[in-house]
Amino acid sequence: MVTQKKIKVGKSFVEAILTKLGDKNLIVLKGSKGYIMCGYLNMKAANKFKDIGIKIVGVSTIEQAIKTKVNSMTYTAKKIGIYKGQEIKDVLKIIV
Repeated sequence: MVTQKKIKVGKSFVEAILTKLGDKNLIVLKGSKGYIMCGYLNMKAANKFKDIGIKIVGVSTIEQAIKTKVNSMTYTAKKIGIYKGQEIKDVLKIIV
């Protein structure tokens, strides 16, 4: 089962996707400039591709993902001002 939602951020939208993998959920919040992903994110690969990628952990719903904080980020995300501990609601404004 895949759940998709659009989250309004200012005048734009971020796409939220949740799908079950085994007994865990894969969560992605995708903007036009980058994405936020749960612990499944392979940071080495995201850095290799120079993605604006942000990793979150300890969440199992889209709602929890929006209310959490940055666990880690790619070098490219760091260059544009995203930092560890930053509120995801603020990161959404950057990646939209």
